[in-house]
Amino acid sequence: MSEPRILVTNDDGIESPGFRALYEALEDVGDPVAVAPYSNQSAVGRARSFEATVHEYELGYAVEGTPVDCVIAGVEALCPDVDVVVAGCNKGANLGSYVMGRSGTVSAAVEATFFDVPAIAVSQYVPTTDDEEFENLTPPKEAYADACDAAAYLVEESLGSAVFDGADYLNVNAPAPDATEGRPPMTVTEPSPLYAMSAEFDGETIRLEDNIWQRMQRGDIPDEEGTDRRAVVDGEISVSPLAAPHSVERHEHLDELAAKYRV
Repeated sequence: MSEPRILVTNDDGIESPGFRALYEALEDVGDPVAVAPYSNQSAVGRARSFEATVHEYELGYAVEGTPVDCVIAGVEALCPDVDVVVAGCNKGANLGSYVMGRSGTVSAAVEATFFDVPAIAVSQYVPTTDDEEFENLTPPKEAYADACDAAAYLVEESLGSAVFDGADYLNVNAPAPDATEGRPPMTVTEPSPLYAMSAEFDGETIRLEDNIWQRMQRGDIPDEEGTDRRAVVDGEISVSPLAAPHSVERHEHLDELAAKYRV
């Protein structure tokens, strides 16, 4: 296969260190063009706009919109000859079934699949300590190296293979960086079903919190072998091959209810 044309997007914004790290890694394996949000769009899921201003940028285009806007704009108008969409590199892991629809990074990959364009979502686990707020952390570009190396490897090796015959998109998560030399091992996983959201109401304000992050930092997660979160906590790069359309399961009980509705 000739050098692939790569649409690079994210949800942390086009100026984020993770985006720059990913773009530079992909330069080694293809011809990347940036079509990324002008500002931070984290956790917007598959939200889209009806109109978005586009700015020319040194690496391509900055769009005043969501990650989904960027994919639609890129594939349909700004760079319609792309071979693959790569979204990231996200600051923070995107792990577990319940995160898939919430993440702007993953949602960009999902949107690409509806255009029949292979896609990869790439995220870097960033642990915190008790005295750190995740929102205030700004890891340097070098902190994303493992995730970006994995993304470049998968672009180079998967497009000419049958990988995307069996998956619509790949969700890639790298473990916390450590001092070990060499690449972390890569393992194929499934999204963890564990859900750990909680809500506390003080009479005026509701606080919503994802309690899984504290458990990940302590290493006491109950996730089974083969799940994405277990792999990342164990120091492995997780790659989940996923399908974008919602699955449909017919069963006789619902058929019976539907049949009775007009009786």
